[in-house]
Amino acid sequence: MRNRSAVLIALVVCLASSAFSQSKPKLTLDEFFNSVYYRDVRLSPDGNSVAFVTERADWGKERFRDDIWLYRVNNATLLPLTQSGHDSSPQFSPDGQWIAFLSDRPDDASDGKDSDDDKDKSKEVQHVYVISANGGEAFAVTRGEEEVHAYAWAPNSKSIYFATRTPWSKEKKEAYKNEWKDTLEYRNSERGDVIARIALSDVLARHITLKDDEEKKSSDKDKKEEKPETAETPGSVVVTSTPVRVRQLAVSSDGAKLAFLTSSISEREESAADYEIYVADAAGSPPKRLTNNSGIEFEIRWAADNRHIFFQNSEGSVDGAKYADTQNHVYWIDATTGEIQQWAKPFGGALNEYAPLKGDTLLTAGMTGTQVQLYTIANLSADAKKISPWPGGYANLATTPASPRVVFAFSRVSQPTELYLADSLDQLANAKPITSFNRLFTERALPEAKPFQWKADDGVTVEGLLIYPPGKFEAKNLRMFTLIHGGPIDADGDRFGADWYDWAILAASEGWLVFRPNYRGSTGYGDTFEQAIVPHLVSKPGRDILEGVDALVKAGIADPNQLAVGGYSYGGYMTNWLITQTDRFKVAVTGAGAVEHAANWGNDDTTLDDAWYLGGPPWQAPKMYMDEAALFQINKVKTPTHMVAGADDIRVAVLEDYLLERSLKTLNIPSALLVFPGEGHGLGKNPWHGKIKVREELKWLEKYLPSKN
Repeated sequence: MRNRSAVLIALVVCLASSAFSQSKPKLTLDEFFNSVYYRDVRLSPDGNSVAFVTERADWGKERFRDDIWLYRVNNATLLPLTQSGHDSSPQFSPDGQWIAFLSDRPDDASDGKDSDDDKDKSKEVQHVYVISANGGEAFAVTRGEEEVHAYAWAPNSKSIYFATRTPWSKEKKEAYKNEWKDTLEYRNSERGDVIARIALSDVLARHITLKDDEEKKSSDKDKKEEKPETAETPGSVVVTSTPVRVRQLAVSSDGAKLAFLTSSISEREESAADYEIYVADAAGSPPKRLTNNSGIEFEIRWAADNRHIFFQNSEGSVDGAKYADTQNHVYWIDATTGEIQQWAKPFGGALNEYAPLKGDTLLTAGMTGTQVQLYTIANLSADAKKISPWPGGYANLATTPASPRVVFAFSRVSQPTELYLADSLDQLANAKPITSFNRLFTERALPEAKPFQWKADDGVTVEGLLIYPPGKFEAKNLRMFTLIHGGPIDADGDRFGADWYDWAILAASEGWLVFRPNYRGSTGYGDTFEQAIVPHLVSKPGRDILEGVDALVKAGIADPNQLAVGGYSYGGYMTNWLITQTDRFKVAVTGAGAVEHAANWGNDDTTLDDAWYLGGPPWQAPKMYMDEAALFQINKVKTPTHMVAGADDIRVAVLEDYLLERSLKTLNIPSALLVFPGEGHGLGKNPWHGKIKVREELKWLEKYLPSKN
């Protein structure tokens, strides 16, 4: 009787939950694309304030806007710190009095307000600004034509280090322009960076002087101060230089050493040697290269001992010259000897990010399966210890050594992303939201999700996520949309996504069961699982996905006559491949996915992983390049296919989409192609493009597989 009662209670709760979900209005396309993303979260040194960036669409200006907000813990108030729409990467000064940030605001938006000239992108150069932590007017720290690539506070809060491309004199620029006109001198025109330091007192003095001058000339707009012709900010002192590009700076807490991360000056990932960690004397010296491997390092922080530098590695190997993609791990390197050691080595998942706690204890967000949870790592030899109380996805960790408080973003498929504050790690279960920008989603019927596992043909267990239409959790015989993540080093999980790339929640709201397979090659399941697709870049994960679809049909969850497929980037690769392997999918939507690999290897800005996945460059592995290409089997396609691409994409050149479109047209397969002008791979220029993309993809899916309801 007790077991029977439990079943009845569970049934009642399930039905009540379904009825409650159905009582809420349906999520609309417009609402979906008004979601707000959080990033660059920072906790003040005393733990009493939180600075963060919101990213949202500005439909009128046809751009995304980035604004910095300040949350004051003691009186629970949230205030807009900047309002230009161009501001990011806030950093508190170590004394907590100032907040520096990066901004590419137009010249006439320096007061923090929107400019009517926002669309003139030629005037936007990214520079460092500073604003009082108490609010007020922001003022520029750096100036000139060369944008700032990275910056960092000195530990005494009296100066700021910044990196720009090596500036040219006015005479050198004019001579170069006279010789080359508008010709692009590919590679030879590129140059590395200089790292400089400027005293905050000099910046304040200049700001006061300029402000007085502006007040005297306020009645004459033609007498604006002439801008300097180079990026050499007045009053700054060059500390060191590098022949490559600087992408992050970090100063040791004793102020003695400056560490920096580099990347390619072409911004193309062609050689791992461009992506290394260097260290120099903060007072000025030639830099010393610390790493020399095939790894792509990122996110450096000095350890408390001022000798080691923490970092992460997203791909490649930190152990030697042989390239091999891995999950995200955390390491530290001895800045004196160059010895590298991995933290939490037994942890089998991916450490997406980390934040230092008191001493050298780390707080991390680790992904295993479809969950991203919080873990602590007590020391170098310790394993990661799970401490988070809620299932779902944690991100954007912010800590400070002097306070026990912790800030993080949290979400689930059925719960929109907000920022949360906990008084300490022991109080994570009592963490309170400090934002509510995505509250509207809680007032709409949202889908529910659960993991699904199946066996591959070789016996390996593969997992994915099922996202059910609102009110239909665990229903059977549903029309199913297989939405494939990109990467392939990525994974889908129980977290909220609301944009042009991650639109499963909207598709589910339109009546689709969305299947998100974490095929082999995905992260969160161990390095061996991630590397298992070499050299069968699409056929191996393709079989995993098809076997997952088979398992869902066999379980009666998916309707075998109502199957759709889609994806973007590597998800586009997979979609293009899968429609050559089966006609079970009645409709497909694909974006920025290659149909062959040789030209794509040459055009791609990340050629390192392409060559590794396929066994070498095209001349070393020509058969694999052909066997793994959808193009040479495209005559098998029967599926109506919708395509999208960014006109300026260099990750997967738009030519791949033209090639697919031409092939399908030649074969008389129903197809459509949308090309978004000015967009790269990420469709990050104009929010209308992403909205139009998803709007038309939903129409295409509905056209060829209309709902039976």
